[in-house]
Amino acid sequence: MSKYKICVYAICKNEEKFVKSWYNSVRDADLVIVVDTGSTDNTVSSLKNEGVTVYEKTFTPWRFDEARNYSLSLIPDDFDICICTDLDEIIEDNWREILENNWQKDTDRASYRYTWNYNDDGSEGYVFWIDKIHSRKNFIWKNPVHETLIFTENRKCNYIFPEGIQVSHHADKEKPRSQYLPLLELAQKENPEDDRITHYLGREYMYYQMWDKCIDMFLKHLSLPNAKWNDERAASMRYMAKAYAAKGDDKNTNFWFLNSIAQAPNLREPYTDYAVYLYSKNEWEGMIYFCKCAINITNRSKSYINEADSWGFLPYDLLAIAYYNIGNYENANKYSETALKYAPLNNRLINNDKFYKEKI
Repeated sequence: MSKYKICVYAICKNEEKFVKSWYNSVRDADLVIVVDTGSTDNTVSSLKNEGVTVYEKTFTPWRFDEARNYSLSLIPDDFDICICTDLDEIIEDNWREILENNWQKDTDRASYRYTWNYNDDGSEGYVFWIDKIHSRKNFIWKNPVHETLIFTENRKCNYIFPEGIQVSHHADKEKPRSQYLPLLELAQKENPEDDRITHYLGREYMYYQMWDKCIDMFLKHLSLPNAKWNDERAASMRYMAKAYAAKGDDKNTNFWFLNSIAQAPNLREPYTDYAVYLYSKNEWEGMIYFCKCAINITNRSKSYINEADSWGFLPYDLLAIAYYNIGNYENANKYSETALKYAPLNNRLINNDKFYKEKI
């Protein structure tokens, strides 16, 4: 007999192709609820054919938090555990058993492993831990995009960290992210002191190569009194360095990369990104130093402030290139072989490795 009543809830629009794989991964829940926000394909009928409880509601103007809160409100009060998911995600096998074995009566929320994307060879890309499993009461969603689940009680939220729960994201690459920028601008306008949203808006400006707006927003993030998390502060500094590099401002590029490293010396990403910049300047000795600093860090952050490139072949590839350019072919070959272990099918790495061996 199950210890707890569990509901999986989601919102969706035009995600017919994900229905079967998603439902097969969540079907062990006692109740599965989906709010369809205006599909024009066969998403609704496909969900109903699987036995999913479907509600149809449009939200104008569109906000993710309002849609999530509506879907949450549909869960009966006697449920114990709620799992918020999207249809392009899959919860891997045995999640219910693991969750019930770890959940306690006073648990409020669970944090678990999340794979946000996959590389072309099928290996994991961006991996971090998220916390969208929560108790039925005392939670609301906030912000029109990059919505955050907020604990509403005036006490410490009780977390569990159940090892073995894995959610895998298989994004629809055909869907545009054009709605994100205006929604982030709205979110930042509504909550100008929200450090997380301010950081996200700066990052979105960076994606759009809006360098001056990007820099201004990251400077604002760093000035906020609540922006105390070193990892996120370091990310703002690192992204600013990239923006200044794109603008051709070497002085500020170096300044902000070095400040990013100083802010969070426990992260690989600032070292690796700085080494990439130094590569563009043919500064081989600097590349070697900062890449070695990166690979000496062996504990990968569980937060979203970690990037697949820094934990794959890139720092080893950069080391091989740098050593080659200073004439140290043995070390070039050594690090090239390590890079290939991370990406054995990468043709450029294969050709480089062959070239280094021939040089020896």
